[in-house]
Amino acid sequence: MPLVVRSWNVFHGRTWPESRRTHLEDMVRLVSDGADVVALQEVPLWALRRLDDWSGMTARWACTMPALYGPLGRAAAAFDPIRFRSQTTGQANVLLVGKELRLTGQRMRILNPELGSRDRLLRWRQRRTCHAVDIEDGGRGIVIGNLHTDGDPAQVARAVALVADTQACILCGDFNIPAYALAGFSVPLEGIDQILVRGLELAQPPVRWDDERRRVGRRLLSDHAPIEAVVA
Repeated sequence: MPLVVRSWNVFHGRTWPESRRTHLEDMVRLVSDGADVVALQEVPLWALRRLDDWSGMTARWACTMPALYGPLGRAAAAFDPIRFRSQTTGQANVLLVGKELRLTGQRMRILNPELGSRDRLLRWRQRRTCHAVDIEDGGRGIVIGNLHTDGDPAQVARAVALVADTQACILCGDFNIPAYALAGFSVPLEGIDQILVRGLELAQPPVRWDDERRRVGRRLLSDHAPIEAVVA
């Protein structure tokens, strides 16, 4: 069966242009509907334990930033999501996997290992990671990676090294580099958000959702559009 794969930087549930309302649960339900695999970036830490229920999928994650306000972070962000952002609530990259797919393992690599504890705790710089899960689909093994970089090609190279041991691979995320091509992978989109495959056939190349699919009133959900591909 084909796999519907999506990737979305959810912007902590905020809108674009920004407003005092957030819509994270609605966004997770929207992007997971009809999907087999979803890669999410910029998910606040308070939401991690709710993702299974919201999506009907199995959630796995890698934390990239601690929550400055601890459990009070959600309340602060709900009061003013423009002022109280990722430092307040913490942040993670998330992979959602359909229940019909068997998870056989996961792996993670820090993409900016030069980042010290002082940078993270005092300057609130974000740890960049590539987090990947191993799945089995109809007897075939596939590794699915999710990354969010600073726009540094060296960080992308470290993400590729994490999945170097497998031919069947899907690499998703916010590269922060427009149309970044990787040797051996499928052709990238023009923007910074990508779904790239290696050793697999694309039944539908990656496409960016139309704005109307994520519109709420006069605003859009997130400052990024979801992207979607179908793997044969």
